[in-house]
Amino acid sequence: MTQEILDRADALIAQSRVREALLLTQVLVDQPAPSHSALAAHAAALKLLGRREEALPFDEQAIARFPQSGVAWHNYAATLGDLGRGAASKAACEKAFALGLDAAETWGVLARAELAIGEHNAAEAAYRESLKRAPGNFTVAMEFANVAWMRRGNLAEAEAVIDACFVAGGPPAPLLLAKAKLIESAGDPTRAADLLGAAAQTLAREAPVVLAAAQAALEVGRLSEAERLARQAEGLNPEARSLYNQWAIIHLAAGRPAEALAKAKAGLAKYPDDQSLLGWAATAARAAGDPLYAEICDYDAMVGAYDIEVPEGWENLDAFLADLSKALKKLHLYQQHPSNQSLRQGSQTMHMLTGSDDPAIQAFFRAVDVPIRAHMAKLGEGAGPLRGRNTGDYRIEGAWSVRLKPGGFHKDHFHPQGWLSSAFYVETPDAALETEAKEGWIRFGQPPFATQPPMAAEHFVKPKPGRLVLFPSYMWHGTVPFTTDEARMTIAFDAVPK
Repeated sequence: MTQEILDRADALIAQSRVREALLLTQVLVDQPAPSHSALAAHAAALKLLGRREEALPFDEQAIARFPQSGVAWHNYAATLGDLGRGAASKAACEKAFALGLDAAETWGVLARAELAIGEHNAAEAAYRESLKRAPGNFTVAMEFANVAWMRRGNLAEAEAVIDACFVAGGPPAPLLLAKAKLIESAGDPTRAADLLGAAAQTLAREAPVVLAAAQAALEVGRLSEAERLARQAEGLNPEARSLYNQWAIIHLAAGRPAEALAKAKAGLAKYPDDQSLLGWAATAARAAGDPLYAEICDYDAMVGAYDIEVPEGWENLDAFLADLSKALKKLHLYQQHPSNQSLRQGSQTMHMLTGSDDPAIQAFFRAVDVPIRAHMAKLGEGAGPLRGRNTGDYRIEGAWSVRLKPGGFHKDHFHPQGWLSSAFYVETPDAALETEAKEGWIRFGQPPFATQPPMAAEHFVKPKPGRLVLFPSYMWHGTVPFTTDEARMTIAFDAVPK
């Protein structure tokens, strides 16, 4: 009976019906002596729903009940890693190895744990061990390529990791997408567009590749090619949510805001909480003069700036920020920006900061709880994609730090996995902030791609050390590039309703 339930749960997860699968596995773990498989399946379902903290006790129960199971220790290590608890994750991996487990997946978990504690050489060695055992594992290969790029800025080295995985039998579609991201991130969008354009012919049935080729073509000014590729993707999966986004972007680039808005609204009818569709719907509504823009992008009401209180244990804010800066700088060990994020000319931490055991980082998350709850109270409940999801409680979905070098900036972007997003300023480029151009300020409302007519930012907030800025995740936001010889360090996180 247990196996039948687990099989049904697996089938539901394959259909993206994770909540239903969770109800099934809950029945199994509520039994007096749940099996190893039941505990693992329930924890996995919780993690798929983003409820990692809730998954951890079931992994802990598994290692307590089955202490000689290397798989149980692997699962425990993986969840700890997802929570950013690098040292504990590494220790759990070592326990799994000591029990005889030698899986490629466990070496991958160890690599992430080593990154989280700043042991980058050890992390790269673990990635290599993982790929020795499973050379076609595209997830590990893409992570390793990104780490190699960030550490040394050597595009050829990063590409070689991707290519080796492909030669070993890795799936071409995700590997091509990752390679194009690396190339674009290194400053050659034309080559990336050419690569994806050729891939869209070779892998003509792979909708993600075709859509990525359409977007890449658009970004280098090939509008007619982008439209052709979007039609090709439409023939593969006309109801894909990413297709609604792509058509909205293309229509805006072509000066057809009404068509863009209609396409975004059609997508939102199917996927009402999709932050990407909301972002493009807002842009299209602004271009078309539709009242929807004012409803979902009321900057004065929806963007808040809060100066945090001094955390307990520090005499003043300057002392706290100095300790926080010191802790974060230990983590900013990369030379280059990640290939799949918005920043340019800077570095980004690559693990969940909420799992850090550093006292200053822990104190930061306690300190921001008050302004987060104040902002939710200010927003209130009601209709719409922001207030309609306000439960009065939240959980942190992702948390990281960014350090921009002189000339650094964030490309305008939104956060597709969030509800409320943030920027907390640890260090600011003070001379740049006083320039007439608002260098280093956070800006809102400017889309990242060319539109007809062009749309500039409509709202700006001046950074200040100790200041937390909160805003809807679907709002376009970016950093005005700064040219002074200064640095800018932030912590960012996404919050979702609990």
